[in-house]
Amino acid sequence: MRTPDPMVCSMEAALKIIGEKWALVALREITFGSSRFSDILANTGAPRDILTARLKSLEAAGVIHRELYEQRPPRYDYRLSEAGEQLFGVLDAIRDWGDRYAREDPENIVAFRHSCGARLQPQVRCGACGEPLAAADVMAERRLRRSDLDRAAPAST
Repeated sequence: MRTPDPMVCSMEAALKIIGEKWALVALREITFGSSRFSDILANTGAPRDILTARLKSLEAAGVIHRELYEQRPPRYDYRLSEAGEQLFGVLDAIRDWGDRYAREDPENIVAFRHSCGARLQPQVRCGACGEPLAAADVMAERRLRRSDLDRAAPAST
């Protein structure tokens, strides 16, 4: 009988792909329009070998794709895939959180504006009722904890 592992969840799976600093800042740069390796490298300050590895892993996961722009030597632009485009809201929410709670230099925080002209203030809302999400208002349909599985597992002989 296969026992589900509660430690393997969608959040953990996502963090395996995007949960590393250099992956997130590379995605930030691609989202903001940097597509060439040299620009992403300069704007992130990432070590070249680590950035190369992160871009390869993001490509392998289907978050970005490469487009050849020069044959010799082969050079590529990095573009967001559909999956990568879906991360914009997440990335902007992280940026907003960082502006509010992690920065100590408010004079250097960059303001973003939506195409309507208003200052961008990301919010995550329920798709059904439109209410902003709050942890107290969300319930899981499945409650499975590692401790429950450990108690139910037969003893090894």
